[in-house]
Amino acid sequence: MSFDLVLFGGTGDLTWRKLMPALFQAWRHGKLPTGGRILAVARDDRDDAGYRDWLHERLQAAESAKRPTEEEYAQFAQRVHYLRMDLSQAGDYAQLQDWLARRPGGEADTVVMYLATSPHLFPVICEQLGASGLNHGRVRVVLEKPLGHDLASAQAINRAVGAVFSERQALRIDHYLGKPSVQNLMALRFGNALFEPLWRRESIAHIQITLAECLGVGTRGDFYDRTGALRDMVQNHALQLLTMIAMEPPSSADADAIRDEKLKVLRSLKPFDAASVARDVVRGQYRAGTVQGAAVRGYLEEDKVPAGSQTETFVALRCEVQNWRWAGVPFYLRTGKRMSSYHAEIVVSFRPTPHSIFPGSQQPNQLVIRLQPEDGLELRLMAAQGGLNAAGMGAVQEALTPVSLDLDFHKAFASERVGAYERMLLDALAGRLNLFVRSDEQEQAWRWVEPILDAWRQDPTGPRPYAAGTWGPAAASALVARDGFAWSEEG
Repeated sequence: MSFDLVLFGGTGDLTWRKLMPALFQAWRHGKLPTGGRILAVARDDRDDAGYRDWLHERLQAAESAKRPTEEEYAQFAQRVHYLRMDLSQAGDYAQLQDWLARRPGGEADTVVMYLATSPHLFPVICEQLGASGLNHGRVRVVLEKPLGHDLASAQAINRAVGAVFSERQALRIDHYLGKPSVQNLMALRFGNALFEPLWRRESIAHIQITLAECLGVGTRGDFYDRTGALRDMVQNHALQLLTMIAMEPPSSADADAIRDEKLKVLRSLKPFDAASVARDVVRGQYRAGTVQGAAVRGYLEEDKVPAGSQTETFVALRCEVQNWRWAGVPFYLRTGKRMSSYHAEIVVSFRPTPHSIFPGSQQPNQLVIRLQPEDGLELRLMAAQGGLNAAGMGAVQEALTPVSLDLDFHKAFASERVGAYERMLLDALAGRLNLFVRSDEQEQAWRWVEPILDAWRQDPTGPRPYAAGTWGPAAASALVARDGFAWSEEG
C-alpha cells in the first residue's frame, strides 16, 4: 500500500515526542507500509534536510532501546519531508496539493491528514482542504484531542469537519484506546467464556478506574489552566475505558457495531445535577510536596499558571450506568497530576461469598487490569496454604490468604507488541476505525460532563488542596468509603 501521511503541526511537541517516534518504531518493526511518505507541515522556514537534522536531534533524546542508530535513521529519514505552510493561506494548500501530486509512481492509495495542532485550527484546515479538493475518497483526517472545551464547541468542530469529510473519513483519536491492555478488554470479555456470566450487577460490587500521574503540568501551564483534569482526562480517556468495561457484546467486530454499544453506555450514565455534583464529585489542586523523594512545587507556583487559578488537577467521581446489567453498581473514576505514583488501572471488585466457612476475614475477589506503566491482568483470589494450623486442623479450619494469578502482557507478547500511537497511526493508514471515536460518542460524553463544569462555575469554594505525592484530597477517600469500599491502594 502506498500512502502519504501529512502531519500538520510538524514541529510541535506532539509530533516529535509521540508521532515521529511511533512512526520510526513502526518502520523498525517492519509494520510501516513500504510505499509511504511522511510530510511534516509547519510555518518554520526549513527544507527536507534541515527538518531531518532537527528531528534526528530530538529522536536521539529517546530512551536507549527506542533510539535510532545512525544507519537506521538515515534509512527512515528518506521517507520524511517538509513543507512550509501558513495554514490560513489558501495558496499554501495549492502547494500541498502540488506536492501530493508530484509522487513517483503516481498518486498514493491513501492520504492521511493528521491535525496535530490546536483544535481552533481544525475548522480552517478542513475548510481549506475541502476547497483544494483534498477531501476525496482516498483522504482521511485524524483529529487530536481536546476536541472542544464544551458541548457547543465540540459540535461546532464536528459540523466544520463534517461539512468537508464524511464520518468514516474523520478519525477522532484517543490514544488510550491504542494501548494493548485496553484492546485486551475486548478479548477478555468477548473472547473468553469465563467472565461474561459474572460481568453484571449480581456478581460485581463496584468498579474503579484510576489514571494517575506523578508529573505536574511542566511547561504546559497555560494550556492546562484552560483545560483541567475533567476535560483533559475524564471526558475522553476515562469515559472511553468505562464504555469498554460496561458495554454489551457487539453483534460483530465491525467498528460501528462496537461504537453503537459504547454510545448506549454513555447514554445510560445517570446525569448529574448541582446536588449530585456536590455529593459525588471531588475536585482537587496539588500543592507543594514530595514526589518519589524529590521536592516539587505546587500548581499555583508552576510556570504560566495564573495567580489564584481554580483549575482542577484532580477529579474523583462516582457514577452509575442505569441499565439492567449495571443498575446499582457504582463506578468510581479518578485522575490527577502529582499523585503518589504513575499508573493506570481498572479494578473490578466482585461481591463477597454469601456464607464463609473459613475463620478470619476474607477479601473479595478482584480483577485488576493494568494499563501503565506495565500492562497485564491480575486476578486476586483467596487460598489456603495447605498445611496444618496450630491446633492440627486442616485447610477448612485455616484462615485464607490472598494470592494472585498474574499475566504480564509485555513478557507474554514482547516481540509482537506495539505502542499506542504506533497502533493508532497504523490503523489510520489502513482505515481500521474500531479504535477511533465517533462524533456522537464524543458529543454524548461532553453532554454528560457539562453539568459538572456548570456546577463548578457556580461554586466559589474551588478545588480542594492536596499535597503533591499523595493520592488526592481526603474527600476522594470519603467518596468511596461512603459506600463501604476503599480505593485499591487503601484496601
